[in-house]
Amino acid sequence: MKYMLLIWTNPENWDAVPAGEYAEYMALDKALLETGELIVSAELADPVNSRTVRVRDGVAATTDGPFLEAKEHLAGYFLVECESLERALAVAAMIPAARAEDERVEVRSVMDTAGLEM
Repeated sequence: MKYMLLIWTNPENWDAVPAGEYAEYMALDKALLETGELIVSAELADPVNSRTVRVRDGVAATTDGPFLEAKEHLAGYFLVECESLERALAVAAMIPAARAEDERVEVRSVMDTAGLEM
């Protein structure tokens, strides 16, 4: 089963990121590659660089940013293939953001084309 591990963070805390945390992410990537569970992982750019597209009445409108009311935003993700939800949760717990005060890791099943996971 595939799982998307979504890393939510508050950019106000980025100055306080512990030294060596990036190395922890790289080590986790390497470990998950060795087990064959990692499909892809990526860090996302700051939301100030994002755009939102909405199509209404056939007309596309593009605006700056995600316009979220929350302080947190999606900062990165891991797409993994694990034998069970329990294993995906264990992997999520290894992500450094899961330990941070104002950060969290959301675990979501990836639906296949049949959509039977709902």
